[in-house]
Amino acid sequence: MNYDSKNFIVFIVLAMAIMLGWQFFYVQPRLPKETVQTGTTTTTTATTPTTPATGSATLSRDATLKASPRLAIKSDYVEGSINLQGAQLDDLHLVKYRETIDPQSPTIAFLSPSGTKGALFAEQGFVAGAGTAAKLPDSKTLWTVPAGSELSPGKPVTLSWDNGAGLVFTRTIALDDEYLFTITQSVQNNTAAEVKLIPYARVQRHDTPAIAGYWVFYEGMLGVLGSGSTEVKYKDAAKATEPTAVASDKGGWLGFTDKYWAAVVIPNQEAAVTGTFRYLKLGERDGYQTDYSAKDPIVAAPGASASYRDQFFAGAKVVATINAIGEKYRIRQFDLMIDWGWFKPLTKPMFYLLEWLKSLVGNFGIAILLATVLVKAAVFPLANKSYASMSKMKKLQPEIAKLKELYPDDRVKQQQGMMELYKREKVSPLSGCLPVLVQVPVFFSLYKVILTSIELRQAPFYGWIHDLSAPDPTSFANLFGLLPFTPPAMLMIGVWPLLMGITMWLQMRLNPTPPDPVQASLFNWMPVIFTFMLGTFPVGLVIYWAWSNTLSVIQQSIIMRRHGVEVNFLGNIRASLPFLNKKPAA
Repeated sequence: MNYDSKNFIVFIVLAMAIMLGWQFFYVQPRLPKETVQTGTTTTTTATTPTTPATGSATLSRDATLKASPRLAIKSDYVEGSINLQGAQLDDLHLVKYRETIDPQSPTIAFLSPSGTKGALFAEQGFVAGAGTAAKLPDSKTLWTVPAGSELSPGKPVTLSWDNGAGLVFTRTIALDDEYLFTITQSVQNNTAAEVKLIPYARVQRHDTPAIAGYWVFYEGMLGVLGSGSTEVKYKDAAKATEPTAVASDKGGWLGFTDKYWAAVVIPNQEAAVTGTFRYLKLGERDGYQTDYSAKDPIVAAPGASASYRDQFFAGAKVVATINAIGEKYRIRQFDLMIDWGWFKPLTKPMFYLLEWLKSLVGNFGIAILLATVLVKAAVFPLANKSYASMSKMKKLQPEIAKLKELYPDDRVKQQQGMMELYKREKVSPLSGCLPVLVQVPVFFSLYKVILTSIELRQAPFYGWIHDLSAPDPTSFANLFGLLPFTPPAMLMIGVWPLLMGITMWLQMRLNPTPPDPVQASLFNWMPVIFTFMLGTFPVGLVIYWAWSNTLSVIQQSIIMRRHGVEVNFLGNIRASLPFLNKKPAA
């Protein structure tokens, strides 16, 4: 196999890997799975309680909220309420985020009560320890709270319940650090016997959520317990015959992580706990639960009290917030809640670079353009060497053409002659791959940042781009909005993908023409293939690629001129489109 063929194959493999990976791991999994929303729960033998579905059909969220007494939650970041029946955190809106880019669209409803569509809620409590037989609060317990109470930052609230048999339970809830709830459970023992209680906490979800991308980022049950992190996918939990249990000598955390949001319980970081990831069959509905129970009970002597403190995070996975909470409360590997992916050594620095640039210029789109310039500067020597080699190869095209004329039917002699020519002129036919190979990891790291970082969710650019994490909303098929219809997904090729394709095509015109006509023809089609493929990518990534191509064209043109190679785009256009050169018949 000659070097030109290897060069060509490397490029094709990279292109096909991106296209097939995108289709298989992102486009196909994005199709939402249909879920059945009726049924009741089956019984469970787990120590940690589970909540049954409330009825045979999915309940209305608004009706469910009105059906039980509630304590209001209000801050600059969240609004909602606590269900006083069971003291469950099951109603939470993330007021900084909306469902769409329309400023009048609803805020994100993250937590929802048991039985509602996509229910997600958390609960703390106690189970009886050895030798204790007492009536304990459960999901049906009605807690009391002083009239006019409202949970807000700096103003914790205390719920109380008397079991009527000598035990008085209180639950103090504080809201701190944007999305973090601190819950202190206490029991006053007014009996003549010692009381042992095992603390637990759980997060439960009803119905299997649609997964946006299995390969790009992780969504499912997640925790850091014991020696490392644990991921349990919804489909794996449903197939398992037993729940996944992980012991931890010191704290940790576990819960559910979505693309942009997370709901996790955080036990006392000095306590030994056992975490469990389980599937629940709620009639014909699916349910999932992550929970922990403490290894050692709290002990309340007669006439004394005992307490236990844990935390619950429910909100947006903002990098600065996650890092600050992890450091402030010394929560082990709390930053793993954000999935940086396989390219973590590149992805994290890329995110911090973009965030820093955005703090300077005030726009993530401009930050992407500036980051592209910095990346280009970092690889400038390598790119210069590569482009210089390609310029020399461009000058050798006439001599290669002579070899073809000299040995028209002997491919072996042609290849031997080209290899001797390359060796004599000290050029490498693989030099054209170097800029592509350098760009691929940067491309994927930037892709990961744009698609999964909530900081870039609905981040605007200029003109018609209102969300850098979404595809370009325009399409050539309806003349960019002039025609009143929405084209099919495969034809949603907007302005920026077209600009990317044009700049890619211009860059390829500067490269030496492959000696094989089939290769040359396929290379001519490559910009078209990438244009259609990137039409469904986040437009922020397409802007990066188009701008990167533009800088490469400028850099390569300058180098070619320095090496005495003529840069003639018009001539290249005519050469790559043979029908323009046909002379009319006499």
